[in-house]
Amino acid sequence: MNYIATDDKIVFGMFLRSKKIMKNFNIILFDEFETLDAFGPAEVIGNLPDEYLLNCYSLKGGIVASSQRVSADTLPFSGIDTSGVLLIPGGFGVRALVNDKEYIEQLRLLAEKAPYVLTVCTGSALLAKTGLLNGRNATTNKTVFDWACSNGPEVCWVKRARWVKDGKFYTSSGVSAGLDMIFGFISDKHGADIADALANEIEYVRNPDYF
Repeated sequence: MNYIATDDKIVFGMFLRSKKIMKNFNIILFDEFETLDAFGPAEVIGNLPDEYLLNCYSLKGGIVASSQRVSADTLPFSGIDTSGVLLIPGGFGVRALVNDKEYIEQLRLLAEKAPYVLTVCTGSALLAKTGLLNGRNATTNKTVFDWACSNGPEVCWVKRARWVKDGKFYTSSGVSAGLDMIFGFISDKHGADIADALANEIEYVRNPDYF
């Protein structure tokens, strides 16, 4: 993608991007996370000008690898700016983490403080395990729907939904649905025109279906 640097701004695609970063977008990673769950939304958010600084975090920090063997260097949970948006992907690693009481408690503390919490795929099972989705509408990966729902029996699971918004929580179905959710989040926070422009920029056809 073409860009032109000036003294204090960068023209990137169709946007004029300032160097000033205003908010944090915190991506939670763990061994065997699903690559697209995390980096699909990151691609979109990273193209939103003058808004978010993206950082990756894991419980203790260090290198973690996705199910597709993509490695990422992470910072520890202890270093998260809790005023930032929180993104929780899914993946095979969720299977072990839903039974890790220390992990779930740490995640609960972060999600309680975050102004917005976004999940992709079985990331909603992790969030459900914290109890923060109890009584709220949410969705998850349709291929493992019953298993994911078993981790949050008090959640109002919506099977037909591509993605769901309930208060500060955005949850989405499997993998690629995280892109539709992130565009929905951007539309809510920054306007439909911005969301549509970003989708056009990466040649993505949005699915606006949500509950």
